[in-house]
Amino acid sequence: MILHIATFRWKDDVTEAEVTELTASLLRMRAEIPELRSYVVGPNLHLRPGGADYGVAAVLDDAAALDAYLDHPAHKAVYDQALGRMIAERSAVQLPLSEGSIA
Repeated sequence: MILHIATFRWKDDVTEAEVTELTASLLRMRAEIPELRSYVVGPNLHLRPGGADYGVAAVLDDAAALDAYLDHPAHKAVYDQALGRMIAERSAVQLPLSEGSIA
């Protein structure tokens, strides 16, 4: 399994309402992509200094499932309709997961 984590810093003009709508859109999108085993999205809680503004964590079976998720029309639609305009900076990482590594 693969844990895909993406973090974002927003452009200065991004509003809280836009972030709220993005979160709702991503959660709706999740239901359309069967490759997603687990999916968590949302604004950073900022419990520690620094960090990104927003994060996405997705658990998928393998690289083919990751590609299917990232290339899915619903994912592309969210990017085209909102996310792409909001991003000032993006970072992503994919980590290997074993069955017992997530509690």
